[in-house]
Amino acid sequence: MLAACGYVIIGPLVVARYPMMTDLPFHAANASILRNYWNESWHFGEQFVLQPFAVPYMSMYVIAAALMVVMPAVTAVKVAAAIMLALLPAGLAVMFWGMRKSPLLGVVGLGFVWCGLTGWGFLNFMGALGLFAMVVGLALRQLDRPSTVVGGLLSGLLILLFFTHPFRFPFALAAVVASAVVLYPATRRWRPVLVPLLPPVVLFAIWWWLRPPALAGEMGPLQLHLDRMDQVGRLLYRSLRDPAEQVAATWAWDVLKVTALGLAALFAVQGRLSGRRRRDWAWGAGVIVVTLGCAGVFLVLYLVLPMQIGLWWYVYPREITSAAFVAMGLLPDLPRQGVLRVAIVAALCWMVVPLGSVVIDNYRKFDEVTRDFTAIADQVPQAPKLCYLIFDHSGSTAINTPFIHLPAYVQADRGGWLSFHFATWGASPIVYRSPGEPGAVVPPKTPLRWEWTPHKFRVKKHGRFFDWFLVRHRRNPSRYFRADPTIELAAQQGTWWLYRRVPPRR
Repeated sequence: MLAACGYVIIGPLVVARYPMMTDLPFHAANASILRNYWNESWHFGEQFVLQPFAVPYMSMYVIAAALMVVMPAVTAVKVAAAIMLALLPAGLAVMFWGMRKSPLLGVVGLGFVWCGLTGWGFLNFMGALGLFAMVVGLALRQLDRPSTVVGGLLSGLLILLFFTHPFRFPFALAAVVASAVVLYPATRRWRPVLVPLLPPVVLFAIWWWLRPPALAGEMGPLQLHLDRMDQVGRLLYRSLRDPAEQVAATWAWDVLKVTALGLAALFAVQGRLSGRRRRDWAWGAGVIVVTLGCAGVFLVLYLVLPMQIGLWWYVYPREITSAAFVAMGLLPDLPRQGVLRVAIVAALCWMVVPLGSVVIDNYRKFDEVTRDFTAIADQVPQAPKLCYLIFDHSGSTAINTPFIHLPAYVQADRGGWLSFHFATWGASPIVYRSPGEPGAVVPPKTPLRWEWTPHKFRVKKHGRFFDWFLVRHRRNPSRYFRADPTIELAAQQGTWWLYRRVPPRR
């Protein structure tokens, strides 16, 4: 099982220098800002303000920044990404353990590691899903067999979830409370989960009161969209233009369905329902209700939420992954016999390996496509004022362009400034300083969706601040710089063109 986890999670990250994830370059840049904020040669202190509590998407950045002390930025962010993704099978394992089922069933979480959300690079969200499952599992365990250790872990994981994805926290809190209510007939307890909730609830309440306006977007009118059920398969697994992805996904679901039916049949044939006490029946029914309730809430959110809330985009598609992931808790327990357990776990590993193989193959191809970027990025100096323009998005098998933010790796490796940054939105733990603030050196403000509209670039209007320009284009893009004679071509590698500003000729 550990081999399957390593193959599926780590394999794709090893074969490609730059993983084929849209937002990962800015995760690397933000972690590097955290790591090098007080290093004057990187010039991060001149640009940014850290707000780790106001916008607490911090856990992945803290992990990556700590790793950057001993390894390169790109390697560090890949290890941090692997940790976030590993929370999926680990989270299900803890949830099954809390349900009085075998933690070995957590291996089914590997089937969600390379879903469409990972292709976007929504790694905070993916890690939060795993933590949500852990919280549910620990809450069930604390209600079943209360202990100081489990209570402390429950409280700590809720706080960690808050600093991973604060908008997943209320759902986890509701799941804990609902578990106490639903399982009360079986446990006659609710107080063991009350005390662990107090510190994280106080923390969240303080944040909710102080959160910045950028995190308080209006949802608008909510409507039921039953037609979205037709999108489920595409949103879960159609992140590649490779038909093999759909074949592997179909295979995985077929194996899962057969395995689930087999487990249910074994459960009945082996007579595991006989001899149960009334509280055991109440526990089993309660666990099913908790699972259905959590998955049902996420399914309803998928059907009613809009695509965008404030600055947050791709909102409702995330919830179908949440619903499918939590619904794995409905799997019947493994049989007691060791041989049968090994066979079923092996089948579940066999289920996810083809998905990992498809991603590895496509990441390897992406590594070949981005070698020209590696070559040209090496020619950019330390701490550049870098403007980047991505005209060409071709060359990858990803449905969502992985090139749009790729130059952010330059900032992660070398510091300096970028023409576009997530910091401009105000919805990140790292935001720009006010341009009028003493000592602040901040790039000019760009309009919304600037990174997607490079054709709007005018060198006299938008290029004055920058001394380096990195362009991805199939043809020579020199026409965009002709109006400024101080800019000249410095290098060209494949589809990447690097320009620099030189002193004006006399």
